[in-house]
Amino acid sequence: MARAPHTVEQALDLLRPHGSEKNRAGMARYGINVDKAFGVSMPNIRAAGKAITHDHDLARALWDTGIHEARILAALVDKPQWVTREQMERWVADFNSWDLCDQVCSNLFDKTPHAHDKAVQWAGDEREFVKRAGFTLMACRAVHDKQAPDDTLESYLPLIRHEAHDPRNFVRKAVNWALRQIGKRSASLHGPCLDLAHELAGSDDRAARWIGKDAVKELESDAVKQRLGL
Repeated sequence: MARAPHTVEQALDLLRPHGSEKNRAGMARYGINVDKAFGVSMPNIRAAGKAITHDHDLARALWDTGIHEARILAALVDKPQWVTREQMERWVADFNSWDLCDQVCSNLFDKTPHAHDKAVQWAGDEREFVKRAGFTLMACRAVHDKQAPDDTLESYLPLIRHEAHDPRNFVRKAVNWALRQIGKRSASLHGPCLDLAHELAGSDDRAARWIGKDAVKELESDAVKQRLGL
């Protein structure tokens, strides 16, 4: 028997019992915006997502609540093929926390047919979490999109180079993440990414230098080289 559709309140009732002030305090310590958060862990949000039938209208309604966990749940309830460019623009403008950005990008946006275009577009946006979303999409595509050609992923490197000077913590970590994940994607991508990492590591710019040094450390690790057959 098919599961009955959930209302917004029924979906929220799957989240509320798992929230706590202790969890909210822990989230805040990790730099997560808890202004409208229940304090629910990701395993419990994922469990709620599995209990709900995919529903585009419900996803939009959950997003509109403004509740942190409801918005993460919305990305689990929606489906990539239903997502429009306009919806992506509306949602990304609401990103106010690094984890919301990363969960929506990695669970939904990176699987849409618009992922490449939005990654390129958002990487140049000056809004902190919109820019983070651009580089998060690059990192997630390198991991999840097995059909993405290497040359498409390599085309992100000039954007990484150009934006590596951004000193904002949530941006520079996403830029670093994208560089590392693309470099670990294949043997052919490893070399160009390592070259860029070395270039950034030698920069006079503090943010770029950190991004480069951290990426060099991982990309030159024995574990990565062995996995890529280098």
